[in-house]
Amino acid sequence: MGESISDPIAALEGARQHFANATDFTIGIEEEFQILDPATLDLAQRYGELRAAADASDLNGYVAGELISSEIEIKTGRCETFAQAASEIREQRRKLWALADRHDALLGVNGTHPFARWQDQVIIDTPHYRIVEGNLKYVAWRNNTFGIHVHVGIRDADRAMAVANALRSVVPELTAASASSPWLEDRFTHLRSTRTQIFTRMFPRCGVPDAFASWDEYDRFVRFLLETGSIREHTEIWWTIRPHQSFGTVEIRACDALPDINESIALCAFQVALTARFTRLYDEGRPLPVLEGRYIEENLWRAIRWGLDRELIDFETGKSVAATDRIKALLDACAEEIDQLALAPYLAPLERLLELGDNASQYARRIEAGESPRAVFAEQVERARASIDAVPSGAR
Repeated sequence: MGESISDPIAALEGARQHFANATDFTIGIEEEFQILDPATLDLAQRYGELRAAADASDLNGYVAGELISSEIEIKTGRCETFAQAASEIREQRRKLWALADRHDALLGVNGTHPFARWQDQVIIDTPHYRIVEGNLKYVAWRNNTFGIHVHVGIRDADRAMAVANALRSVVPELTAASASSPWLEDRFTHLRSTRTQIFTRMFPRCGVPDAFASWDEYDRFVRFLLETGSIREHTEIWWTIRPHQSFGTVEIRACDALPDINESIALCAFQVALTARFTRLYDEGRPLPVLEGRYIEENLWRAIRWGLDRELIDFETGKSVAATDRIKALLDACAEEIDQLALAPYLAPLERLLELGDNASQYARRIEAGESPRAVFAEQVERARASIDAVPSGAR
């Protein structure tokens, strides 16, 4: 979230204690939004103005910057239950939309913008992002992407690392279900998650990391990066699944931003269920899925290219199966956690995605039938606004 670390070695040494003090399955959600010009729907460089207005309102503390000045993020902070997290992220969206209205701005919520030029975007002026731009230059400039990040508290650093290792295996399923970005710079890319392709294939220390045998092995690697001058702080590690040293959480960064808040919440609930299931398996002494990166990458490419429209590999059987069936199987496997954590009321929108297809595949069918990507995007901007008050039955 753009925070600079003054003493990265001290931060690393304190991380194990953060995990020792963590509470299982506390939740934090972050969503990234496009700031839009209301007349053109192009990206608008207005983060500073909206952030100042948010800081002077009851959004103070819930808004952050993310790399470019046409982007704004909301966050929940630590929540003790998923019901609390779902309620808070919905309320922060509602307040942010109202604030944007007062300042004559619109907000978009897709993994990429359909036509904005990267050359027109400006990096925000914070210590962290000055480091990012200084090191990455063109790579940072091109990263006009928008996602959802979910933090799940896990007590004990070695336990958290084991769960993070297992979560690597489901990154393709999460990417496929959340896909909402079939466009970039006035081109229909034919990808379903252009965000994932742009971000994970360009940024260093990004994408699916190797598995770590223990927290100590992770600690040694981060020290190596710091001591060799590869990074200046651990926030320059942008893996899709990463332990968050400051919060005592496992952070999942696999999903495109989604226009419909209810679909976004459903994907967050699914991620919490998967995390809780892998934690239970670890506590029971049962084996966790720890795939080598090359196998996960094979599935991830399928998710990037086709979303839910085609097949993913089931590595237990060694066969390709419908992507929707892979997700249904994961939901079935998480039944105990869904019940214990009261997640069921939030999952209906995910089940609807399994019936209709991921957002990007729905858009792609319309574009291939002759509709303009700009027209489809304009509809999604309105959909994002309308979804805030469309609360599914049973969800709070």
